[in-house]
Amino acid sequence: MNKFNFYKQSFKSLLLLALVFIGNVSFAQKVELTYTTATKRWVKAKRFLEKENITTTDITIYKDSILQKVDGVGGAFNELGWDALSALPKEASKKVFNDLFSKEGANFSMCRIPLGASDYALSYYSSNDVPEDFEMRDFNIDRDKYILIPYLKEALKVNPDLQIWASPWSPPAWMKVNEHYAMRSGNFENAIEGNKMNLGAEINNNATAFKMQERYLKAYALYFSKFVKSYEKAGVSLFAIMPQNEVAFQPNWPSCTWRPEDMAYFINDFLGPQFKNDKLDTEIWLGTVNSSNPNYVKTILDYKSTASYISGAGFQWGGAKAIPTVHKTFPGLKLMQTENKCGEHENDWTSVERSWKDLVHYFNNGAGSYMYWNMVLDETGKSAWGWPQNSLVVVDKTSKNVTYTDEFYLFKHLSHFIQPGDHYLKSSEGKNHLAFQLKDGRVAMLVYNPKESIDTLNLKIGSKTISVNVEAESINTIVFTE
Repeated sequence: MNKFNFYKQSFKSLLLLALVFIGNVSFAQKVELTYTTATKRWVKAKRFLEKENITTTDITIYKDSILQKVDGVGGAFNELGWDALSALPKEASKKVFNDLFSKEGANFSMCRIPLGASDYALSYYSSNDVPEDFEMRDFNIDRDKYILIPYLKEALKVNPDLQIWASPWSPPAWMKVNEHYAMRSGNFENAIEGNKMNLGAEINNNATAFKMQERYLKAYALYFSKFVKSYEKAGVSLFAIMPQNEVAFQPNWPSCTWRPEDMAYFINDFLGPQFKNDKLDTEIWLGTVNSSNPNYVKTILDYKSTASYISGAGFQWGGAKAIPTVHKTFPGLKLMQTENKCGEHENDWTSVERSWKDLVHYFNNGAGSYMYWNMVLDETGKSAWGWPQNSLVVVDKTSKNVTYTDEFYLFKHLSHFIQPGDHYLKSSEGKNHLAFQLKDGRVAMLVYNPKESIDTLNLKIGSKTISVNVEAESINTIVFTE
């Protein structure tokens, strides 16, 4: 062999080796894994993939079975959250907003606000507390301009495309039968003096607590319309409203129960026509439904032309039992999980386990959007009524320390990767995974490993199979690129 042929053959060998190396690197680059445990947060794994002949499959993702579109993932803005953030130096507060709303952070795309007082408001209030002001002459959002709207605008600076929807916990008290914001007396610990309600004013069943006279119904529809238009004027567009938070619950914080027949009548004869006449683009969604009986939704949608005004339905808490039947009965109806279970201020890995189960349940039953409850609270986590609850971010108002809870990372594992316009994908049965088709053609898969040891999962995505190692007791996002 002459020198030329020797060098030529050597070059071919080196080229072949390079191609094999590039091929292996290329394969490795097709799969990215990010994981979180209770002690290791948001780790981009470097070694996790074994390319081998796989004879068994643990999870199959059916790329040709595209299910519901994703509308958004996020949480709730409340007055006590803004109060906690206001205790921080400007740069520290800015970092929290970036961590929640930027593309590099949790990348939240949809959030809710209360229309008036919620249980995490600083106190009772509405946008019109002047009794019998049926023409809404004294309607205003002056309080929100100092609290909720600045909170929202800081988020919108980071993500201008953030979708925002609103729901009331209670109408103005003068519109209710018992003329009180709550439905029963006491506070979280059932201290009678908690909310100063006369025991005779309690409503302890699911009877409609709204005054069903036409003058009140007309005024309330106008109230919603003015709220949407006032927020728009203040620089915050609302993509949707839901007429009542938790339609079937009688707590000692702001609340109002509605029978389905009365809610249908209100939407069909008052709220829907008011929005239509005012040419509002803001959607009306049914919710938030916490009744476990799917007939609550069916009764409303079957009433006259109510369904023509409704764009979707939101469920929380007890509504989880109703959503499977509603999804099967009304397959074209958009669905949302509107309030993640709030916990008891434990803010630990047990919260992740509980929230994961709900995520799987709702996405497997047609939900296209999912809301956490309080995004930010102070170190006590307490509502104005005394209930200490979980949050994604905890701000110690004295030390100025900021803590990101385990649930923050669970939701970041979802919303950082999954955005509006992506789709949920059908996959094999199982309670520890979710799969999504991203708009750019990639597939993203969330995997929960509850085991106390590293687990090896054999995955089939379309016609390809791979083996992935996942950490013990971990949440994982695996992104596959063709």
